[in-house]
Amino acid sequence: MSTLLLKKRILKNKIAKGTMFGLTIVSLLILITMAVGLYLKSSSILENNSIWGLISGSEWQPISGKFGFYSFIISSLYVTILAVAIALPISLLTALFLTENAHPLIKKIIFPVLDILAGIPSVVYGLWGTLIIVPWIADVIGPHFVDYTSGYTVLAGGIVLSVMIIPLLVSLFIEIFATVPKDFKDASTSLGATRWQTSRMVVVRKAMPGIIASVVLAISRAFGETLAVLMVCGNMLNTPSSVFDSCYPLPALIANNYGEMLSLPTYESALMFAALIMFVIILIFNAVSRIILQQVEKKFKL
Repeated sequence: MSTLLLKKRILKNKIAKGTMFGLTIVSLLILITMAVGLYLKSSSILENNSIWGLISGSEWQPISGKFGFYSFIISSLYVTILAVAIALPISLLTALFLTENAHPLIKKIIFPVLDILAGIPSVVYGLWGTLIIVPWIADVIGPHFVDYTSGYTVLAGGIVLSVMIIPLLVSLFIEIFATVPKDFKDASTSLGATRWQTSRMVVVRKAMPGIIASVVLAISRAFGETLAVLMVCGNMLNTPSSVFDSCYPLPALIANNYGEMLSLPTYESALMFAALIMFVIILIFNAVSRIILQQVEKKFKL
């Protein structure tokens, strides 16, 4: 009887192992399929243009067959970097406060608010940005720095995106900080460290790999955001030189023009290439971040 039971357990273990392995392969195949599909759809434009010429050119005239993606790539990078630069310190300090210092009553209030903010559709953020942020930049902030700005700018996109990713970052940071052993904090306090010193030198240090992984996830989310950015960035074809210039990110390019591509096959291929650029940038960024993460884990390991 015991032998039969042991065989069943071994069989169940093999089935579970095979299932998990199969699902892992499926995940990889989905990624490969997406990459191959985008490349095949982009093949038409790649036959007549070099990849370097496409990503380094700024001229965009689909009717004439001229497709330059440089302005769109730079716009996407500017908006994403600005959004993360705004959201990261706010999210980090908020999570530290909620984890280390906040009264339980405050946590009961803030946590549901974070869930609500995370569940708000992006179109609502876009409307909020259009009605509040854009006029604020145009009438209050902009005149102090430039002669004129419409408000539909890189700054508006960065602010709206930062507000969108703050709930995600705060939630992730709270979960990460909660995994830091209490013994480490107690040891730091017993040596005379203040709460801030403990938070900065122990909690953040121990959680640094998780913080970096969370930032990578937030950047991936921000880089691919479409509707909210489309509504506040101005969608003007130019390479922004300051945060008060309008911009045209890659997701907005695809969303604005996808319905018009049917009459121009090359146009369809160009938009697919724009999607392929986004895919490759995110892939490269994640690969580089994984390498950095491995080094950080070695450096900050306690």
